[in-house]
Amino acid sequence: MSDSVHGHDVMALMVAQAHPVLKPQFIALMTETFGEAARYHTCSAENLTAEELIFLLLSKGKMAESAQGLALVAGRQCHHSDH
Repeated sequence: MSDSVHGHDVMALMVAQAHPVLKPQFIALMTETFGEAARYHTCSAENLTAEELIFLLLSKGKMAESAQGLALVAGRQCHHSDH
């Protein structure tokens, strides 16, 4: 079984928070939720660390960072389901 977690699952975790979360706290939540050894992938990248995935989501405009923390950008999530 692979320890690779799709970015969709990380975005769903962010939605479940219902408010912005500071990056270190969100990375800790990702570790708690998906495991210490988890690696992450998206439709365009694989074998990412939590930090690399967050950077990718920020650079693609799917997530935004403010003084309050990280939050998803409404309407920027992809809606297909193939992982």
